[in-house]
This record gives sequence, C-alpha cells and structure tokens, in this order.
Amino acid sequence: MPGNALISVYDKTGLDRIAWIFSKLQIKMLGSGGTAEAIRKIGMKVVDVSEYTGVKEMPGGLVKTLHPKIHAAILGDWRDPIQREYLDANGIEPVDFVVVNLYPFQDVVKKDPANLKTAVDNIDIGGVALIRAAGKGALLNQRVVPVTNPNQYEEFVKELERKGYVGNEFRKRLAREAFVVTAEYDRAIRDYLAGQK
Repeated sequence: MPGNALISVYDKTGLDRIAWIFSKLQIKMLGSGGTAEAIRKIGMKVVDVSEYTGVKEMPGGLVKTLHPKIHAAILGDWRDPIQREYLDANGIEPVDFVVVNLYPFQDVVKKDPANLKTAVDNIDIGGVALIRAAGKGALLNQRVVPVTNPNQYEEFVKELERKGYVGNEFRKRLAREAFVVTAEYDRAIRDYLAGQK
C-alpha cells in the first residue's frame, strides 16, 4: 500500500506507536520540526517538511506546514487528469494520512487567563488548516485519513494492522471528529477573546 503520512503533533503521546505502524507498512513519514526530531529519536526514518517543500520553517515555528506542496498533497485528486498534471508538474506526492494535534490553547488560557500574548502565541494556525484539509480530503476524495487525537491511535493502528488500509466508515468517522476538533478549538478562542477587555 505504501504512501505518505504527514505528522505534526504538539502532544507526542503515542507517537512511537503511530511511527511504528507507518514504518512497518513502508509508509513514508513527513514531519514538522519537533515532530520529525521526536520520530528520529525513536529510531525511525522521517523526511522534514521543510526538506519536502524546499522552504525552511519560519523562526519561532510560526510557519511550517502552510505550503501548496502540503495542502495540494492532501486535497489533490490523482484520478482527475487536470489535477494530476498540476500535481506531477510540481513534484507533489499524495499525503494519505494526516496525524495532527493542536497547540494547547484551552490549557494555556485556563492556567493564565490574563496573559493575552501567551494565549495568542498558542493559537494554532497550520495545524487547524491541516485538520480541515484532511477532513475535506477524507470526504471529497475518500483517500485521506485524518487522525487528530492520541485517543484514536490504537484503533487506527489496529485497523491498519488488520486490513492494511483504513475502511470508509472509520475514515468518515475520523473526518467528522476532525471537524469537531476545529470547531471546538475556534469556539474556545472566540470565548476567550470575548472575555478580554
């Protein structure tokens, strides 16, 4: 089945399990800065997102995965000849799995609600964009699998181990859960900012 997986996680819980199944199935892993470093530490091969895109991460980690080569890889439809021509011409490989969790905005504002700068620093941009793209790709092309919470990892790994792929029902459920994540995240930001003077 080999394909590509993009992994960009703040919470590294269970990362070894996810990396293990991808490695076992010979699925190439692309990782953002800290995630790629963590995957290497557990002895697995990973390609840095910046190496794949040809653009270094912005200082402070502000921009890592916001790049056409990433989002086209998630949203592209290789069955559509016009899209295929664009994707091939730009050296874009399909990303089949998107494993992302977000900066802990809710935890940060709970601990220090008065610190607006820290709150704003912890508003995830690229992660939310990846989750939305993966959710859309899962529903639109029935190809991409979004994984947005370490609590999903075990079922995901077992599905891949058992079948070698993720079935449509599970993929659709993960897509629905992906949009719940982004909706709750945006609601938390809205509620926090509404309480600021």
